[in-house]
Amino acid sequence: MTALSSSPAAVAAGAWAHQDNAVLSWNDGFLLGLAAMDSTHREFVDCVAALQRAADADLPARLADFARHAVEHFAQEEQWMASTGFPATQCHTDEHAAVLNSVREVQALLDGGADGQVARDLARALADWFPGHADYMDAALSHWMSKRAHGGPPVVLRRRASAAPAASDFPT
Repeated sequence: MTALSSSPAAVAAGAWAHQDNAVLSWNDGFLLGLAAMDSTHREFVDCVAALQRAADADLPARLADFARHAVEHFAQEEQWMASTGFPATQCHTDEHAAVLNSVREVQALLDGGADGQVARDLARALADWFPGHADYMDAALSHWMSKRAHGGPPVVLRRRASAAPAASDFPT
């Protein structure tokens, strides 16, 4: 299976804290300021989480769901890159291809009777990979598209993790 790596910056920033049994979940740290991309990323997170939570008997179906999502998701981003002349298209599409190759490899292994752990390992790798990919590759694409359409980077508003504002949040 092709190795997927996580972004040290995304992990350090707290977008995804790796824990062996943690299920990937959406948080505002994943927002990039392009509504269509953010929506697709929410779906990606939901598909990975469903794969992580799946019972053994459901792993092939959840992996097929993820594969369908990933093909559409990556095709959408690649269309955006092509239509806007995005400079880092090749690097970005290479990452997409590596993910899809890994998914196809795992699907073939499951079809051949492999233990479901191979799908769980892929789900863990996807959960580790996604924050870095979104933070670097997709954020760059979002910025590129926003600059071309609006003359500047996207505005991203994120909620704080705590419900109550700190005293330091208000000027004195």
